[in-house]
Amino acid sequence: MEFKSRRSPVFSTKGIVASSQPLATAAGLSILEKGGNAVDAAVATAAVLNVVEPTSTGIGGDCFVLYYDSKRKVVEGLNGSGRAPSDLSLDYLRDNGITKLDPHSIHTITVPGAAAGWVDSVDRWGTLDMKEILKPAITLAESGFSVSPITSYYWSRSEKLLLSGPNGAEMLLNGHAPKPGQRMRNKTLANTFKVLTEEGKTGFYEGKIADAIVSLISSRGGVLNLDDLKAHHSTFDKPISTNYKGVEVYEIPPNGQGITALMALNILEEFDLESLYRESESKYYHILIEAMRLAFADTRWYVADPSKQDVPIEKMLSKKYASSRREMIDLNRATMNIEKGSPFTSSDTVYFSVVDEDRNACSFINSNYMGFGTGLVPKGTGFTLQNRGHNFSMDPTHPNHLAPNKRPYHTIIPGMATSNKELFSSFGVMGGFMQPQGHTQVLVNMIDFKMNPQEALDHYRFCIMDGTQNGVVALESSMNVSLMSQIASYGHPVRPMDGYGRSIFGRGQIINYFPDSDILTAGSDPRADGQASVQI
Repeated sequence: MEFKSRRSPVFSTKGIVASSQPLATAAGLSILEKGGNAVDAAVATAAVLNVVEPTSTGIGGDCFVLYYDSKRKVVEGLNGSGRAPSDLSLDYLRDNGITKLDPHSIHTITVPGAAAGWVDSVDRWGTLDMKEILKPAITLAESGFSVSPITSYYWSRSEKLLLSGPNGAEMLLNGHAPKPGQRMRNKTLANTFKVLTEEGKTGFYEGKIADAIVSLISSRGGVLNLDDLKAHHSTFDKPISTNYKGVEVYEIPPNGQGITALMALNILEEFDLESLYRESESKYYHILIEAMRLAFADTRWYVADPSKQDVPIEKMLSKKYASSRREMIDLNRATMNIEKGSPFTSSDTVYFSVVDEDRNACSFINSNYMGFGTGLVPKGTGFTLQNRGHNFSMDPTHPNHLAPNKRPYHTIIPGMATSNKELFSSFGVMGGFMQPQGHTQVLVNMIDFKMNPQEALDHYRFCIMDGTQNGVVALESSMNVSLMSQIASYGHPVRPMDGYGRSIFGRGQIINYFPDSDILTAGSDPRADGQASVQI
């Protein structure tokens, strides 16, 4: 596969941080310089992203973490997703005349898991204390920062959403979304972070912050209560994995959707993709699209909270099952009758990656779900509450149906890969249901076509957009029109996307490791405002 990358990859003999915002990358590097490890730097990056890119992330949302321990040669995981309120059920909604949840409904708010996820990650794997780690974010929130262009664009699109709540002005500049280059401050968010440094996660899930969250939700008819917040806890989950052509690829297990990428890779494993690409580029993309359709057909049904539902993970990941699904691919036409459904569109999240000098790696993802989430700001906190509960099914027979204290199907997924137990890649592609599609595409680019991280990210992508059995396939405008037409000839309904519409294809960050030379190399997605940068 020939491809000329827009950017050069960066190389380092020490540490690297790759994120969607230069200020966040700089914060992570500053923590590495102070002796922190990959996890310390990742949490600092997460907090700064909450300040400088609140259009995608925040402490009012959730997080997931994969951590590679270079001494023990193991990958471990943290699930930092929150649960539905204990008093919220399908029966409750029906009794109140609600049969469908609007994306910004008060009932889409699940307990914010990020605060606990940050603290628990540092407690388990970090080396510094939270006061040191959150200092860059607190400083930026108090002194101000210049807003980047893409962030400004999405901030302006959510101005009305923020103003629809009683405290939205806390996250606006003189009542309006900040323009590119304007200086923005968020002193109430700084105060929230200070509480976390002084009182730990208890200061978030109990006390004034918890009171502000519950007060706002109850004032708008929601049922999330103080006990729901107090009872929240992260879980340390054993990652799931599959071996793809000699590389062990790790994902967080359900309720996350990472299993979708692993299933797609299992289906693709028996194809000689490099030869197929040389024979026919359009057929190559046809097969990748079909593999994703098949994987999503299963995961959009089976993925749910495993503490509440039986999720057949082992069967879904078996090579034998992948073989049976592979047989369903018609090499000459799109499959039009795949059962259970396909992904649909949503692309607002931040992903970032850190590898430190000791080659510990942290793959970290944090999200409000849809942009600012609900757009609702608890008074005096400086953050918005997520709308992750919109991912629940309202069908009582569906494994992912809404139920009390249940975690919803979760789109955000960090990725990690090893080769012979050594770190191979810490990677991710943010953006709703694009994420497993992005994971699959960048891994194929790196493993099958030997692309470096920057090339793997720069290359044009596809994204299956909606939930129909023959869902529209978005194709990036950098793909030539002739190739788009050929892909459509297989029966795939296609839609070219350019400009800000390219956000649907996600925004990735990748750090790879060459153990023979002890060198790191990284790339950062050109679809975002960020960069990969190295420790001096």
